[in-house]
Amino acid sequence: MRFHWLAALVGLHASGALAQAPATPPPPVPADVSPLYVVTYVELKPTARSDGTAVLKSWRDAQRKAEGNLRAEIVHHTTRPGQFVVIAAWQNKAAFDAHAAAGQSFRDKLQELRNAPADDRFHNALSVGKLEAARGALVVVTHVDVIPPRREDAVVALKALGEANRAADGNVRYEVVQQTNRPNHFTVVETWRSRQAYDANSMSAHQREFRDKLAQMTGALYDERLYESID
Repeated sequence: MRFHWLAALVGLHASGALAQAPATPPPPVPADVSPLYVVTYVELKPTARSDGTAVLKSWRDAQRKAEGNLRAEIVHHTTRPGQFVVIAAWQNKAAFDAHAAAGQSFRDKLQELRNAPADDRFHNALSVGKLEAARGALVVVTHVDVIPPRREDAVVALKALGEANRAADGNVRYEVVQQTNRPNHFTVVETWRSRQAYDANSMSAHQREFRDKLAQMTGALYDERLYESID
């Protein structure tokens, strides 16, 4: 009995050690990705919306002036006052890194207002249109996560979706980008002239066909969030 008790104790200790072992860090962002799409999720205290918006607008404007920046925009969640996304494109990782020191002061200010740390996601282009800024009434940002063995199937489905949605009535811009360090994760950023145009497209045959395919390969819930642009 004593042997079995000691063996069980050792087993529990070993499994606990494995559970607490630090995760392997993701690989670094490749330097030659051009353009580099950066999506930064920012969650501030709901009561800090006004102050946070001012900081984010200053950060966006500083990015736009930085050498190598191709685009910088801010969007705000339509119903959750503390949620923002900074959507930017850079010539490459070196251009993003060169602005890091200047951008740190804005990140420090946001640190005082935050509910959660800023979450940067780096991407290469998968199915995109023109890079210039686009105005619309509604911006939708969706995180798509598929199981690794179905990654290439997801790439095919997302490319087809991008082409179909860029041709849809009321679409201003539709971008599908792929995370550089987790290639089975994707971000879809879409801009629509109106909520009505977005709703109409959500019922289209190509959109429903994509969701049917995704259901067979998804690794997490389909995380679709609606935002408004901030001037």
